Amino acid sequence: MKYKVASVVAFVLLVACGAWMWSTGSLLANGPVTIAVQVAAVLLMIWALLTFKLRSFHASADPTSGGIVTTGPYRFIRHPIYAAVFYFLFAGAAAHPGVQGLSAAVLAAVMLFIRMRSEEILLIQRYPEYGPYAARTSRILPRVF
Repeated sequence: MKYKVASVVAFVLLVACGAWMWSTGSLLANGPVTIAVQVAAVLLMIWALLTFKLRSFHASADPTSGGIVTTGPYRFIRHPIYAAVFYFLFAGAAAHPGVQGLSAAVLAAVMLFIRMRSEEILLIQRYPEYGPYAARTSRILPRVF
């Protein structure tokens, strides 16, 4: 239960970080490299959503029925949807250097990590095969983290 609560709180704060970045003008990229990163992040998100189908969105960490997904972007990273959010936010913060955008992106990254860990713990409890999958797959950056 505590993992679900932690993931809901992290979700709310994550949305608040995105809203803060939007309100301060630091969410959307403005240069060719940061725009390319944000476009790639959106494409990764779409690929992950199409692969995971309608099972992909919950406010709380709640493993869905149907087993773990290890195809599409999930073959390379365990959390492509969170990775896409991470890439998008940090590209926006990089495009608008300043304490506000960077602070919001860092706080969002912490919230994403809390959600990832909460989901992983619950997935291991529900699907024992998640452990070996996690051991061979990076969280958000292939072969790095």
